[in-house]
Amino acid sequence: MTRTAGLARPPIAAAVIVRDGAVLLVRRRVAEGSLVWQFPAGEVEDGESPGEAAVREAREETGLTVVGWRVLGERVHPVTGRSMVYVACGVVQGEASVVDTEELADLAWLAHDQLAEYVPHGFYEPVQQHLDALLPG
Repeated sequence: MTRTAGLARPPIAAAVIVRDGAVLLVRRRVAEGSLVWQFPAGEVEDGESPGEAAVREAREETGLTVVGWRVLGERVHPVTGRSMVYVACGVVQGEASVVDTEELADLAWLAHDQLAEYVPHGFYEPVQQHLDALLPG
């Protein structure tokens, strides 16, 4: 995606991190509309791919070192109106914690049967299919 300075906001890269049968969600200090729990995510910086941005955001927000495997899909988010890129990630090392205390209030590793409790509106279909394939239940 090519951007002209000042005309378009950069896309948001979301790290969809699965480890040991659970997916990592974070709770932001300031909710974005009805979004309370979401994936570690942030704007793609100039010169950075969405995969690189997802890896960086995961590290900055949660302290995890992850590797981006593949882009699951892209869309304009129906709540925020932002261009989103969802990146499947695997943990290389570390234990997740709230590292970015200015942005995050909490985090949780969730099993498949807990997802609807934290994200009642459901996930973007390619992300849901990825989670259905990797999470037991």
